[in-house]
Amino acid sequence: MMQKRILSLALALTLLVAAFAGCTGSGTGSQSSTASTSQTSTDSGKETLVRMNIGSEPDSLDPWQSAASDTEAIMHNVFEGLVLYDETGAIIPGIAESWDISQDGLTYTFHLREDVTFHNDQPLTSADVLYTYNNLAGMGGEKAVSSKFENVESFEAPDEYTFVVKLKEPSAGFLSLNIIAILPEGYEDQATAPVGTGPFKFVEYTPSQRVVLEKNENYYNKDRMAQVDRVEFYIMTDSAAVVSALQSGTLDIASIDADDASVLESQFDIYNSPQNMVQIFAMNNSVAPFDDVRVRQAVNYAIDKDQIINTVFGGYATKLYTNFSPVMGVYYNDQLEDSYDTDLEKAKELLKEAGYENGFEFTITAPANYQAHIDTAQIIKQQLEQIGVTATIETIEWAAWLEDVYSNAQYQTTIVGLTGKLDPDAVLGRFKTDYPKNFFKFSDDEYDQLITSALTEQDEQTRIDDYKRCQEILTQQAAAAFISDPNLVVASRKDLKGYTFYPVTFHDMTKLYYEG
Repeated sequence: MMQKRILSLALALTLLVAAFAGCTGSGTGSQSSTASTSQTSTDSGKETLVRMNIGSEPDSLDPWQSAASDTEAIMHNVFEGLVLYDETGAIIPGIAESWDISQDGLTYTFHLREDVTFHNDQPLTSADVLYTYNNLAGMGGEKAVSSKFENVESFEAPDEYTFVVKLKEPSAGFLSLNIIAILPEGYEDQATAPVGTGPFKFVEYTPSQRVVLEKNENYYNKDRMAQVDRVEFYIMTDSAAVVSALQSGTLDIASIDADDASVLESQFDIYNSPQNMVQIFAMNNSVAPFDDVRVRQAVNYAIDKDQIINTVFGGYATKLYTNFSPVMGVYYNDQLEDSYDTDLEKAKELLKEAGYENGFEFTITAPANYQAHIDTAQIIKQQLEQIGVTATIETIEWAAWLEDVYSNAQYQTTIVGLTGKLDPDAVLGRFKTDYPKNFFKFSDDEYDQLITSALTEQDEQTRIDDYKRCQEILTQQAAAAFISDPNLVVASRKDLKGYTFYPVTFHDMTKLYYEG
């Protein structure tokens, strides 16, 4: 095993040298000079450079067309909305320095900053915001860019620095939608030369290699001004290559696999945090035997989450009991902790009550491109054998998983990671009976009523209580087996400080600085 690992690292390093040498640009040179540039970057007069990995190719540089979390993680440094979010997930001022909400919850009046300039030196006014939202909602007769604004009655720009939104009905989660990027009116090259208002400007994108950003010297918020001059994101899908790049000095900071942390911990600072993702063992509530709540509860009692966390994630994961990670703060129901502690006798008893004293056979459909989910399936298969239940693991390509499982619910069980959101409705709404992608096929009248009422509830404490009750229902009804929130693990050069975790995927490069 160790010999195989060493050979893999050696091969990755050989390939990596060629890859980095072939994509040098401003601020970089050969492998050795690139490392030197970063190491001496804190000297007076030197350009400060940070190089990091991303796990996938950008799906689009145009923020209105992009849906990939990896793309959002880096391009949120370039684009901004009327509002932003902080490391706790709280909504904070962005391009809008403040806003007012009418007593009936239908009218949002945003007061824009007067000192915001796009990266093409065009001053931002309410005309740009109106242009953006008319496109997003399809108000100008064009096809709507986003379905998130169907609840909007009208947009208005009464003066250069005021923007007004009127809703058809109150929506407690509307404010968080306004994180979406504001783009300059009439600019049509976002897909190739994106222009935003953020603390970093886009420089270049070389497919299969890297995305480069540089500090926006004219950024309006001095408290959030970038502390490094240039950042380069290298597209790297192989974990061994990432480790090699760190060790050779061609990366300064990287998202790494948990099992690589022990290899790097003596040379690098290792940070980890829950990433607001739920790894879930989903059971199709509409097909036998999982249409029986006792069977679903039995499965929950049979699963040893600690074994999964320690074996698959090297201990770098947070055990879950509901479809929320603790990262969700005030909305997280901590009273559910310790639900379904492993109890094989209780599991067998429930199976007997449900008429499956001799167990049953079923299939786990796992997406082939996520090894962690396949490994988890193998462990769950072994764990369920202890209560007489036999699982067959079937791996399918991601596109097929999206079609068969996610879209059409043609499966018995599956394992997948559900990304977290800033607004709780976007997470819990997945289990509402009429939600189009409710592939769990979970249905509960009280749950549906609570989700519906929470959308328009203006009292925040009532909304919190409703969402906590929703989590309780999901757990009691064993809608699924909620396993863990796999921690995001980051290795950083010891002199590079400031990496900050957020409850959604975001590499905030404004926080990074070199010490000394």
